[in-house]
Amino acid sequence: MKKKKPTEFELYLVGLNDGQAEMIAAFFTEFDRHCALDERSKALMRRDFENALLYYSNEGLPLDTALDRLDISNLGSFYIRPPILWYTLDDAAKIYPLSMKHGRMAVFRLAVNLKEPVIPELLQTALNFTIKRFPSFATTVKKGFFWHYLDTAKRRFEALAETDIPCRPIDISTSASQSFRVLWYNNRISVEFFHILTDGTGGMAFLKALTAEYLRLTGIRSDEEGVLNRNELPSAEETANEFARADSTDQTGGFVDVAATQMSGRLSSAHPCQVLHFRMDAAQLKNAAKERNSTVTVYVLSKMFLAGRYATDEPNGTMNIQVPVNMRKFYPSKTLRNFSLYCGIRRSISEIEDSTAMLEDIAGQLKSKASKEAMSRMMNSTQRLLHALRYVPLALKTPAARVVYGFLGDQIFSNTLSNLGVVDMPSEYAEHIENMDFVLGTAVSNRAACSMVTFLDTATLTIAKQTLDPSFEEALYKSLCNNGINIQVEGSPLYGR
Repeated sequence: MKKKKPTEFELYLVGLNDGQAEMIAAFFTEFDRHCALDERSKALMRRDFENALLYYSNEGLPLDTALDRLDISNLGSFYIRPPILWYTLDDAAKIYPLSMKHGRMAVFRLAVNLKEPVIPELLQTALNFTIKRFPSFATTVKKGFFWHYLDTAKRRFEALAETDIPCRPIDISTSASQSFRVLWYNNRISVEFFHILTDGTGGMAFLKALTAEYLRLTGIRSDEEGVLNRNELPSAEETANEFARADSTDQTGGFVDVAATQMSGRLSSAHPCQVLHFRMDAAQLKNAAKERNSTVTVYVLSKMFLAGRYATDEPNGTMNIQVPVNMRKFYPSKTLRNFSLYCGIRRSISEIEDSTAMLEDIAGQLKSKASKEAMSRMMNSTQRLLHALRYVPLALKTPAARVVYGFLGDQIFSNTLSNLGVVDMPSEYAEHIENMDFVLGTAVSNRAACSMVTFLDTATLTIAKQTLDPSFEEALYKSLCNNGINIQVEGSPLYGR
């Protein structure tokens, strides 16, 4: 019988002295005490720690320091306790599994670009340690009789090398399948979320915690102020469905709208077919907006309207840009689940021009449509619609929900601008981060979806493309540059035709 070749880790163990071997044995005894996953998953997680130890050894890190960084107590009780928790979907999330069709899924990406290449062994360990802090993310989507729900998934969540198109659908069909993915590519750590789990605020909390844990494992120390502590117990508020907090009113509205003009250009077979990042000096962008007595969001919206006008052959009609609204600014909350709604900013194509009047109109619409009063009316609409659908069996709910919610595909919007604003990290960690990305998955008919995030002195405006026609991004680039904003363009290859 052929003798089995020893693994790299087994060879590593041979080279240890007795004291070091005892330290390793004690370490994995603690691992066994903290992990009760199925045999295969447990073996894979054990290998994660072996790989991290090998990495540290190859880097010349003393064993006691390596074991201190990999302290098994960081696993907590997550992998030893049975999966008993489950969560009803928040009000915004209930539509997402109902609206999946034709290979489409509401997925968005948040990413951090480090100054050094990602170390996969440490990223995987960081994920093993971090996920317990986000119990509503460590779940799988299940079908109930009336609604989908989230069921705890006790499993090894895997960090994978990125090899595919950003924001592609996540397979949630198998038992214990996860609803997010962690990816790495060169110096980039990305997390892609099925919107059923969270919105941009909750997703960013996870990315920050994961990044902080990864950087800690590389040896960087910080007080981690402003980052959720991996070993802190989650609060009930973090998993709360906050949509019932709307001010009581008899007024409703906000869902149904008329179709908007779409940009021209043949739709691609790949979704998205390209992702472009406009890296801008945050101070230059802010100054350009300030010179026009405008906010950054209003200013960027005006540039998107102008670019959209250049990207359509339609001389008439109306463009409508969807703007997500974070409800936490009206109803302070620590929830990590969805707590965002949206409004639509409209402008007749014939009235789209680079003028003070257009900026004032956009600002006025945003102030009115994204106000607490308007958003509360939409929240009340949500409550009433969900109440009307509560006893409709899930098998019948999908077509009913699409009609009731006014989901006419994405045809009521021409584009989207989701601005996460300024993201902070502890200074010790920020020194090792170049910038951040926020990418929206593309919808069915919109040719582009725009998103924005600012980190340190870099504001990144990202365009997820649905067509190979470059008119929109070319016009947007030119318009911003004409206002004195220097832009570094980074882009993915074209994924399809």
